[in-house]
Amino acid sequence: MNASQIIFYLISAFVLGTAVLAVTTRKIFRSAIWLLFSLVGVAGLYFWMQVEFVAAVQIIVYVGGVVVLIIFSIFLTHHSGSELPKTPLKQTIFSMLAVLLGFAFSYNLIAKHGFPTTSDKPFVVPVSAIGEQMLDTKQHGFVLPFEVVSMLLLAAMIGCIVIAMRSMPKGKTIQKQASPINGNGKTQDLPVPTKTMEEETT
Repeated sequence: MNASQIIFYLISAFVLGTAVLAVTTRKIFRSAIWLLFSLVGVAGLYFWMQVEFVAAVQIIVYVGGVVVLIIFSIFLTHHSGSELPKTPLKQTIFSMLAVLLGFAFSYNLIAKHGFPTTSDKPFVVPVSAIGEQMLDTKQHGFVLPFEVVSMLLLAAMIGCIVIAMRSMPKGKTIQKQASPINGNGKTQDLPVPTKTMEEETT
């Protein structure tokens, strides 16, 4: 086992470990942080495969875009320190069976289809070719998925704004105080009957 294989196994263990912590922790903010670390590990795998452009896109779009929006949403809803409810036993069993089925399916695909080395040359793709292919409208172009991803990010931003613009609950009272003058010529603070938000708006 050479150094390259050791680095691959270390990065893979990091990605899998942080992904498991992201779905098992009961703190919603910690779950978002573990997800961030897992996506950074995936970007590390892309760097290990020497596809720097895909790694940069992974960091910009997922780490700098999606995860940051998730963290902002958590803070805007004021539930950053709250714990998630305990998962029911049936849901836990179903999740474990789904994970085992996914591992079995992946292992079956890997066992049936080998990955022979077709060329010893390094995998080099210029960034200009990637940009032209991404914005190409012909048969093998990716302009439609590119626009769909941008709409996804826009929908996430709108969702954050809607969550942040929560209206004040109806019937919440507003405390006011007046300072009338008593018989001695001094002001005296007395409570005034409170008004609700509905009465203020009418």
